Amino acid sequence: MTRILLPTDFSDNSFEAIRYALLVYKNIKCTFYLLHTYTPPVYQTEYLLGSPGLIGLGDVMRETSMTQLEQLKSRLEDQYGNDKHTIVVHTAFNTLLGEISETVANENINLIVMGTKGATGAKEILFGTNTVHVIKKAKCPVIAVPPKYEYEAPKEILFPTDFEIEYGKDTISQVLTIVSQHKSRIHVMHVRTGYDLNAAQERHKGQLNKLLGSGALFHDMPDNGIIEAVNDFQVKNKINLLVMVQNKHTFIERLFIEPVIKKIGFHLSVPFMVLPHF
Repeated sequence: MTRILLPTDFSDNSFEAIRYALLVYKNIKCTFYLLHTYTPPVYQTEYLLGSPGLIGLGDVMRETSMTQLEQLKSRLEDQYGNDKHTIVVHTAFNTLLGEISETVANENINLIVMGTKGATGAKEILFGTNTVHVIKKAKCPVIAVPPKYEYEAPKEILFPTDFEIEYGKDTISQVLTIVSQHKSRIHVMHVRTGYDLNAAQERHKGQLNKLLGSGALFHDMPDNGIIEAVNDFQVKNKINLLVMVQNKHTFIERLFIEPVIKKIGFHLSVPFMVLPHF
């Protein structure tokens, strides 16, 4: 049984992400956890001290949150009803990141699927703050779905790597699940740095080739930067899902801390799966 966490702020982008998860895993037995967190807008010392004007506010917010979750659950069951799927609703007075961390641990979550931006996401920002924090801290894979994404089955997967890390089956298990279900083809892309692969990189490449099997194609790209290489590949090849491992060698950290103007240069038009590496 695959256990998938679906954070929602009831925005269109979060609904699109949930829909994506239901469709990608439509033939897999899953439990989906719809998660919404709430904190009073005036969550400061007045709330903690029990200000008379705020008494009962938490109960009202919890009730509102639960009502919206139940409505969302009914909508999903009506539109995407599936005997293989169970939907559980969960609301909590907590920060989103805090509750996600607790739920991942308590429910043995295998995957998080969420939107790249929430209800107030500015179009010039690639990832909303919550998405950035979840991707950087998550102990399981995360799929971030961009706004207004029209669902496409993940048939063609782009997997950039520098072969600097060992790939175990546990690391890419969710990728392998998707590949198996959708008969996907994985494009493993290595951006050349001007040097041949060293012995460790060659060994890691062999490990990855063995894990991915016959459905993988390996590409060497000119050294023009990872963001440019990903963009160029997407232009020339139809890609439905981008997969990367979160580790010190990848560009993900730079992607989140570089100025916004540079982020615009990264054209993310497909779901982005980030795999943790420990």
